[in-house]
Amino acid sequence: MTIRVLIADDQGMVRTGFTVFLSAQPDIEVVGEAADGGQAVARVAELRPDVVLMDVRMPVMDGLAATRAILSADGFLPKVLILTTFDLDDYVYEALRAGASGFLLKDASARQLAEAVRVVAAGEALLAPSVTKRLISEFARVGPRHPRVRLDGITERETEVLALVAQGRSNQEIAEELVLSEQTVKTHVSRVLAKLNLRDRAQAIVHAYETGLVRPGG
Repeated sequence: MTIRVLIADDQGMVRTGFTVFLSAQPDIEVVGEAADGGQAVARVAELRPDVVLMDVRMPVMDGLAATRAILSADGFLPKVLILTTFDLDDYVYEALRAGASGFLLKDASARQLAEAVRVVAAGEALLAPSVTKRLISEFARVGPRHPRVRLDGITERETEVLALVAQGRSNQEIAEELVLSEQTVKTHVSRVLAKLNLRDRAQAIVHAYETGLVRPGG
């Protein structure tokens, strides 16, 4: 199955470079480009890509506003991968809340770029440890939106798994801590996402902190 990609960036050289990298992959097709957020929203509706590579700083409409517009629309919803110059960008928290599935540094290698597209297209979140730390520190600053809760609809084991996901743990690390197989952990994560109506691990992290299920340092 070919992954259809839209590249949204106001720098023509960046768009061209990414297009060349991705077009060389047998399983990826670049279906279009956008020079600003407004164009990105329009082209997503027109082209229906699987993944949008979204720059944050763009004219007309920035990448965060475009991401919100794209992911709040009815019907077709692509995955959004945020392009950033620095992994400690101020936009991490808001981008995840807007529904982005992950982050990619603009200086990523061709191999990293292609792999990032595949990861988010498969429904996984792409969060580097430094990005997760940034997100957790932001929650420490703003605090949860709700008091600590016991989430209804998921089991005690699923709650444990969600708490560890929110700490940025990988499936392998969660499996080791809970003495489970990695496949069992994947199953638990999938069930948590389905039961709580979350798209991916990025949304799961935001949900866990905003509901107060997990607190920074807790």
